[in-house]
Amino acid sequence: MLKNKNQKLKKGIILSLSWLIISLVAANFFIILPLKASAQQNDIKEISQKIDERKKEIDALQKQIDSYTEKIKEKQGETKNLKNQIAIIDNQIAKINLDIEATQKRIEQTNLEIQNLNLQIKDLEKKIDAHKEKIAEYLRLIYEQDQVSYLEILLTNETFSDFFNQVRYTQQIHTNLKVALDKLKTDQQNLQLQKQSWEEKAKLEEKLKDELQQKKAELQEKSSAQEFLLVQTKLTERQYQSKAYQLQLEQQQINSDIVTLEKEVRKKLEQLKEEERFQSFGPAKFSWPVNPGRGISAYFHDPDYPFRYIFEHPAIDIRASQGTPIKAPESGYVARVKFKGDKSYGYIMLIHNEGFSTVYGHISKVLVKEDEFVSKGQTIGLTGGLPGTPGSGPLTTGPHLHFEVRLNGIPINPLEYLPAS
Repeated sequence: MLKNKNQKLKKGIILSLSWLIISLVAANFFIILPLKASAQQNDIKEISQKIDERKKEIDALQKQIDSYTEKIKEKQGETKNLKNQIAIIDNQIAKINLDIEATQKRIEQTNLEIQNLNLQIKDLEKKIDAHKEKIAEYLRLIYEQDQVSYLEILLTNETFSDFFNQVRYTQQIHTNLKVALDKLKTDQQNLQLQKQSWEEKAKLEEKLKDELQQKKAELQEKSSAQEFLLVQTKLTERQYQSKAYQLQLEQQQINSDIVTLEKEVRKKLEQLKEEERFQSFGPAKFSWPVNPGRGISAYFHDPDYPFRYIFEHPAIDIRASQGTPIKAPESGYVARVKFKGDKSYGYIMLIHNEGFSTVYGHISKVLVKEDEFVSKGQTIGLTGGLPGTPGSGPLTTGPHLHFEVRLNGIPINPLEYLPAS
């Protein structure tokens, strides 16, 4: 009788200790994890400090950039003389150099943010693994204790108080298990968000690298424009104004030729009864004549256009390697091909429906003839623009396509009629 009582007492003590251990584990579960992970926070903190440093450097550079932007605006509002134009280009080059430096800093900042996210992802993955281990341990202990019935627990305890304590421990373990599972789910969701952030930062870094390349190309173009103007400094101001006036006359003559020619060609088409074929092309819906991926170096009526002292820029200049195929953005009629094969300005003019026409300047090769019809997407020529090459003309700073869209002979902004790039 005494022996049975001792065995029951011993078994009760063992069960009580087991439940006590489980409850202690449950209570300390969320305290252990942060202590293990705290060592990894140092690297994250160090990278975060570097990110803040880059942000301060970028802010300082932006203030300098804004200062040069104001200087450029002031100079653009002054009298258009040689000295003024050189000052504008000098300020633009200084601004672009700062833009390049700021973009490089942004790339560094983004790269640090990616490193930071990688560390946070690793940290979360470790926490998730630790949660999984603890949950597995809980499940094993609960399974073992569930093998003991409430009746057996009641019989092995001396008082109802001990029995209810053990029942309470059981409920606490199940509650803590649910909390642990919820925490695991939250961590997994956070992990997914961090990975998405990483992917977005990686895309941003690629975009910044492309932007950096465009800034460097813009710097090259402005430097070429600077060289062009510096050559003019060998002239007297009077000679400079005379040459600028001559260039203005040439541009006005080109514009006048285009307007007059368009009217003549439309009249000619009507007389030749080609209008029916022309109308069959349908409404004009333009596509890009060359891939705009390398960016636009000058916009329509661009205040930063390096030759604005000669004429308002009536087009957009799309960066393109020398010799890039030019695709007709819409079906039309070849109204004019001006190309001598020398360094003089070469261009192609197409006429489209609804009063639209398009002009392609600085061409290095022609692949169509006047008085023929072309289909949308057909190659009509090759780009040029490299100074000193066939078809480049005197007013160019680098390879690109000068692209005009006209409505009833008047230049309009091509970007308003092109799909988003």
